[in-house]
Amino acid sequence: MSDREHILTAIPGPRSRAYAERLRASESRGVTYLAEDFPVFWHSGSGATVADVDGNRYLDLTSAFGVASVGHANPAVARAIAEQAQRLPHGMGDVHPGDVRTDFVERLAALAPVEQARVFLCTTGAEAVEFALKTAMLATGKPDAVAFEGAYHGLSYGALEVCGNPPFRSPWRAQLRNAATLIPFPAEHRGDRLEHVFERIENAFRAKPSIGALIVEPIQGRAGVVIPPDGFLTGLRTLCDRRDALLILDEIYTGFGRTGELFAAQHEHIQPDLLCIGKALGGGFPISAVAGSSKVMNAWPASEGEALHTSTYLGNPMGCAAALAVLDEIERLHIVERARRIGEIIADRAKRFAKLPGVRNVRGRGALWGVEIADGAAARRIVVQALARGLILLQSGPGGETIQLSPPLIVEQEQLARALDILASVIHETSSV
Repeated sequence: MSDREHILTAIPGPRSRAYAERLRASESRGVTYLAEDFPVFWHSGSGATVADVDGNRYLDLTSAFGVASVGHANPAVARAIAEQAQRLPHGMGDVHPGDVRTDFVERLAALAPVEQARVFLCTTGAEAVEFALKTAMLATGKPDAVAFEGAYHGLSYGALEVCGNPPFRSPWRAQLRNAATLIPFPAEHRGDRLEHVFERIENAFRAKPSIGALIVEPIQGRAGVVIPPDGFLTGLRTLCDRRDALLILDEIYTGFGRTGELFAAQHEHIQPDLLCIGKALGGGFPISAVAGSSKVMNAWPASEGEALHTSTYLGNPMGCAAALAVLDEIERLHIVERARRIGEIIADRAKRFAKLPGVRNVRGRGALWGVEIADGAAARRIVVQALARGLILLQSGPGGETIQLSPPLIVEQEQLARALDILASVIHETSSV
């Protein structure tokens, strides 16, 4: 597949439109957004490019929700999955594990920035969050938590308890027990002061002695790439230690090089008690994990034949093989260093983006950036028109006002420059309409 965008049809093309009609007739409502100008249906991918069912080719600045950090259809990852599938595609979870699970758990425990890490394997990010919350309950005896406004930790019920995004939470409020006290997340670009945030957290602990944990994203992705001031994680670590509470870091999006360190916690040299990871970990195969300190994870009783938390696909051999291949590729391709270089390139462009009409703010770290536009409607026009020009983008933020940039970490500099040129052109064009 070529490393450039190439558009052959109107967007969406006729085959994408046909697939949309078929999906509309068979898939549940409320899942896929289907409109006249959106989406396209993907058929294949390679590196930082994706092709749709009509043969149109796009540059991808989303990494498919941050998953394709080592590239779409990375050959080493695809090969590992195929070889494992031929040998043993499925084990027996917590009963008879596949051998590759031990190899992977050992490797992940050694990498995690957690003291004497122990690992629990999951399938989705939401499950990882729920396992971390269960672990905190067992370790502290306290059922409640501090979380943050704007937070996105998944949409299953346990994860919704710590969700700070009202549109996702509101429809199910009657079924939630309101386990979390939500605190405003500090934003560097707004000039928020950390002492005010820490004071509110302290007040939450004083008002609710049942709080045993604090869960936080080092950078809020879905909330619009909100970066906290320096010292935020360090302050949270100190506060949790003082309150004998557990610090849970949700690095499902920021982990594995995205921010220019293997894990975002390493920017401030702190160790969480529990680390939730996923997305890029499987390179496209569904797998996630929680790495926790042995002191905390040992709150789980030893299994006597029936695990308290498990699933049919726990430690799936293909997922473990894929994740091992991803970790190999992170080393081989110098992914962390690439993310830093991507950050330097986008930071340089950010000065010019900030001068474009309609752009309110540009912010980011490593290979995770947000271009904030006047409003969600304007941002949507940019996403749709960029798609027609061969560029895949995502909206984020409370009103969808932020264009999120999270390219595959293997993107070539020429590809990235081309994608940023297209984005700048589309922003300029849409602002003059």
